[in-house]
Amino acid sequence: MTVHPQGREPVTAARPCAGIDVSKGHLDAAWGTDRFERVSNDAEGYDALVAKFKAEVVDIVLMEASGGYENAVACALQAAGFAVVVINPRQARDFAKAMGQLAKTDRIDARVLKQFAEVIARRADRERYIEALPDEQREHLAALVLRRRQLIEMRKAETQRLSQAHPAAAKSLRAMLKALDKQLGTVDDDIDQHVRRHFAKLAEWLDTVKGVSDVTIATMAALLGELGQLRRRPICKLVGVAPLANDSGVRSGRRSIWGGRGEVRAVLYMATQSAIQHNPVIREFHERLIARGKPKKVAIVACMRKLLVILNAMVRDQVPWNESKHIKTA
Repeated sequence: MTVHPQGREPVTAARPCAGIDVSKGHLDAAWGTDRFERVSNDAEGYDALVAKFKAEVVDIVLMEASGGYENAVACALQAAGFAVVVINPRQARDFAKAMGQLAKTDRIDARVLKQFAEVIARRADRERYIEALPDEQREHLAALVLRRRQLIEMRKAETQRLSQAHPAAAKSLRAMLKALDKQLGTVDDDIDQHVRRHFAKLAEWLDTVKGVSDVTIATMAALLGELGQLRRRPICKLVGVAPLANDSGVRSGRRSIWGGRGEVRAVLYMATQSAIQHNPVIREFHERLIARGKPKKVAIVACMRKLLVILNAMVRDQVPWNESKHIKTA
């Protein structure tokens, strides 16, 4: 405890925070007043950080999303009881510039991330920045969804090469496409079985919505665990389909979407495109927006937001699609 300057009321000293700059091979961690250490990005390194952070009673640990290299250390720290925040690299760089820190090294980055963590720790709404501890089944499904996306990207690349390939290389490309198709089928089966086994109710509710595919359901189950737990505005902002203000003084700027979970937004976009064709509620909503003169892109984003809000409400209330209920609010 420290004492208020006037000696009247005690003030609890803030706990130290930590920032970790993540790379494939190592982790650069800064915490406390001026502590810094580099450890390997493996189980041994995680154990070393957990021990040091516990000794210092670290509050929030903040790191950038680094192409997946941050996942294991984030999970290890969460399992050890630490509050973990994972931010977009652009957010970190913008914060560094705002702090006047233009130089960039691993040590500097770790210290900037620590300062960012200290800012978040003081916020009244700090909980919304903290990553939820993923359960084992959701993490398993997320790995399968990621692998499926990788296979799709590889197949697309090989298909493009085949269209321009010399006959001497075409045989190899066709063999590779056949192998990728086989792997894709295997992963799809694994995803389907895992969803049926561990997310059966969620799949049952969402499968009643015209436009929502198995891929949409699997991706939301894996990467949007907050579905049904947040209100409409926060869930839209989390996915990145909420229009953000851009006003200054008397100027009222054009609203636009930004940030959010790109992978979830991508499958939501595809589901919305299908829903505009086959779902009466979304189709009517889209037609009404177009009739009012809304640009096509604006109308599609509004439909994405509408569909997400409906899915969120269905999961929250644990009910299947009810067209008569949703058409009233379309």
